[in-house]
Amino acid sequence: MSSYFRSKVVTRDEEQGTRISANEFTPHSSSIATRDLDYMQRALELARRAEAENEVPVGALLVRDDKVIGEGWNRPISTHDPSAHAEIQTLRAAAHVLSNYRLPGTTLYVTLEPCVMCAGAIIHARIQRVVFGARDPKTGAAGSVFDILNSDQHNHGVQITEGVLAEECGRLLTTFFRARRKK
Repeated sequence: MSSYFRSKVVTRDEEQGTRISANEFTPHSSSIATRDLDYMQRALELARRAEAENEVPVGALLVRDDKVIGEGWNRPISTHDPSAHAEIQTLRAAAHVLSNYRLPGTTLYVTLEPCVMCAGAIIHARIQRVVFGARDPKTGAAGSVFDILNSDQHNHGVQITEGVLAEECGRLLTTFFRARRKK
């Protein structure tokens, strides 16, 4: 099994830094978990769009009050822009929609754990919650390699839920990189 795969859903509370496993979710949060699955499915669709454009297949969307306010997928290769990660594309789109770079009260769904650059943007935008699928064992900044989003050194805390559709997200990445190595 690839190191990208992680089927257990874990949530870290922004105030206490505690981890909550999927088995500890309350009935109220089960409806939240269902919404998380639906939004992550959309993020996977966006990741497939990146793959179709020969980009690393990562997709993201930003939600506020059950409404999608921004979407994006990886585009650094096609745009010649190293900052054009799915998360950054999504934050830019949402900031444009809201006419504000601050995005409080929002949840970011992304198929792969954010990197350090994206984690910094998430903090500066004041994203309330990040939900990601697969862990990134090489550059993950939400607990895998670095723990930027959960650091108490910032003036903003981010709630993190990881492992939502992790196997599907990880499989998409693994398949993409295997195919590239064969070329």
